[in-house]
Amino acid sequence: MTALALSGWIVAAWAVAVALAQRRELGLRAELVARACHEIRGPLTAARLGMHLMGDVRRVRAVDTELRRVARALDDLDAARAGRRARDEDEPIEVGGLLADAALAWDPFAREHGAELHVLETPGLVVRGDRTRLAQACGNLLANAVEHGGGAIELRARAVGRRVRIEVADHGPGLPAPVARLAARARRGRGSRGRGLAIASEIAARHGGRLSSAPTAEGARLTIELPAAGPPRRRAGRGPADAGAVSATDDP
Repeated sequence: MTALALSGWIVAAWAVAVALAQRRELGLRAELVARACHEIRGPLTAARLGMHLMGDVRRVRAVDTELRRVARALDDLDAARAGRRARDEDEPIEVGGLLADAALAWDPFAREHGAELHVLETPGLVVRGDRTRLAQACGNLLANAVEHGGGAIELRARAVGRRVRIEVADHGPGLPAPVARLAARARRGRGSRGRGLAIASEIAARHGGRLSSAPTAEGARLTIELPAAGPPRRRAGRGPADAGAVSATDDP
C-alpha cells in the first residue's frame, strides 16, 4: 500500500470517528432536552390541578415546590445547549416535610387516575442535598406509581441504620423489568417508559444514593436510600434547620 493510499485510509477513519463522536454528543444532548421536557409536563399538571384546591398554606407550599421543579427543568434545558445540566444546590432537608409536600401536590393527579396517596412518614429524618432535585425524584416515583400502579399508594420515610429510606409502593401489576434495566433503556433513548426512573436514579446517584426496588407481595415498591443526617437544629427566629449528607445502597 502506498503512503498516499495509507494516508487516505487514515483520514477516512478519522472522519468516521469524528462523525460518530458528534452523533453521540448530539444524542446525549437530545436526551437531556427530552428529560427536561419530561420534567416540565408532570409538575405543570400537578400544579394546575392543585391550584383548584388551594385553601391552606401547606398546599400553596406544595404547589410552589412543583413550580420550582419546572423552573429547574427550564434551567436544565438551557444548560443542555452546552451539554450539561444546571448546578445542584446543597441544603439541609427534613424528609417528612418533603414527602408531605409531594403528596399534597400530587393528590389531585392521583385522584383523577383513581388512586389514593397515603403518607406514612417517620418524623425527624434529615438528609442533605438539593430539595428541588429530591422533589423531582419523589415526584417521578409517585407519577410512575399512579400511572402504572394505581389503587392505594403508600409514601413513607423510615430510618434504616444510618440511612433514610424513602419508599413509594403501589398495588398494581408490578414493574415489567428490573428498575436498573428500565432506567438504562431510557438513558439510551429507547422509548419513554422508564425515563422518570432514569431521572430519579441519577438524582439519587448525584446525592451519593441509589434507586432500587424492594420485595413486595404485590405491585411495585421503589426506594431511594440516603445516609441520615443529625436532627434539625433550631436557630433563633428561623425554625428548624437540617444538616447531613446523602447516599444509598440496594435493599437487602
